[in-house]
Amino acid sequence: MSQPPRRPRTLSDAKTEAEAAFKSLTAKTVAPAPKTPAGLPGVKELVSIRIDQDVLEHFQEGGPGWQDRINEALRKAAGKI
Repeated sequence: MSQPPRRPRTLSDAKTEAEAAFKSLTAKTVAPAPKTPAGLPGVKELVSIRIDQDVLEHFQEGGPGWQDRINEALRKAAGKI
């Protein structure tokens, strides 16, 4: 049995194949963060937010516990208190 003639490879074919091979080897799978059950008292989650400098200084003026004061203000604003 004769095989059909092979078409010549083009640069774009080789580039596409190389990119696909590289992507499959370097793709990172991200494990989902473990979820904590809602409603447990005292369970806090680490987050990163941007706050205006003057607002941050306001809460830090009272010394240690400024993060708790921000949390309390956010709870009040959210109607959770």
